[in-house]
Amino acid sequence: METVGPTEKKKMKRFLAFLVVATVVFFAIAASAQKKPPLRLLQTIPLPDLKGGDFDHFDVDLPGNRIFLTAEENNAVEVFDIRTNKLIHTIRDVDTPHSLLYLSAPMQLWVVNGGDGTLKVFDGSTYSVVETLKLAIGADSAVYDPPRHLLYIATGGEEAKMGFSLISIVDTSTGKRVGDIKVDSTNIESMAIDKNGARLFANIRDRSRVAVIDTAKRTVTSTWPLGEVRGNTPMALDDANRRLFVVSRKPARLTVLDSDTGKIIATLPTAEITDDMFFDPESKRIYVACDEFAVVYQQHDADHYEELGRIPTAFRAKTAILVPQLRRYYVAAPRHGQKIAEVRVYEVQ
Repeated sequence: METVGPTEKKKMKRFLAFLVVATVVFFAIAASAQKKPPLRLLQTIPLPDLKGGDFDHFDVDLPGNRIFLTAEENNAVEVFDIRTNKLIHTIRDVDTPHSLLYLSAPMQLWVVNGGDGTLKVFDGSTYSVVETLKLAIGADSAVYDPPRHLLYIATGGEEAKMGFSLISIVDTSTGKRVGDIKVDSTNIESMAIDKNGARLFANIRDRSRVAVIDTAKRTVTSTWPLGEVRGNTPMALDDANRRLFVVSRKPARLTVLDSDTGKIIATLPTAEITDDMFFDPESKRIYVACDEFAVVYQQHDADHYEELGRIPTAFRAKTAILVPQLRRYYVAAPRHGQKIAEVRVYEVQ
């Protein structure tokens, strides 16, 4: 019987070790290939007629297959067909448009203008102005309460040379301004409506706090500190798990708060210069639009979160909207040097 010598044994061990390493590498590559990025770029919509300058917000008209985008520094609202992903109209009768709301039943587009401090209502078919409401200069972010037909709009503050801000309340069923909520802040950013009760949350950007507002009494009941952050800008709410999400710019951080107490539950790093954030309660994902990246997080439960990926976008592409019904994520990228402005259309994977 032939025996195996020491040299052959060493060769055999090296070969087996190689097989083990190769197997591990193979399965690692296979697992990596199976893990899809959370977003996949499908198409870009060029906007060659726009000069440089930021966008602000989107809104969607699902029955009409349209999406709207405020090009604030171009004094325009761009209208796109979401079936063909093409620009179909530009509304020019606006002055530094910021936020907007499309109402399907009356077929109206409501646009908040910071330049002249107005809320303009456009006919959804002809794009002509049907009504103009006067607000304060610096009118900016807005949030809608559908059951009560109330639109809350942040106005005043620093841009209006006021030492405080107002959250103006407009009844969209009557087209009337029905009240104001005074807030000790010169810079209110995004807001969120609590569906579980009569509360409104607002980012007090100049004080790095969140204001909690009783919408029945129309008063600020408390403010919650956000720790050592500045520039808290976008906000989103998870009503089911009672969690409030806030993203700051300095440092670039996602902060998760208990929406009952204001206690900070978790913090995660994000990318620079964010402006829009969306939470999808079905997939339990959070989407944050930032400069150069869209950052996507997975909510495992109310207290635990994981970053799924950073999807490359474009320069100052901090304006975005998630349309979960279409599994689409739209990102607006302003003109930068020789690169024209565009809307980037992503598939949610």
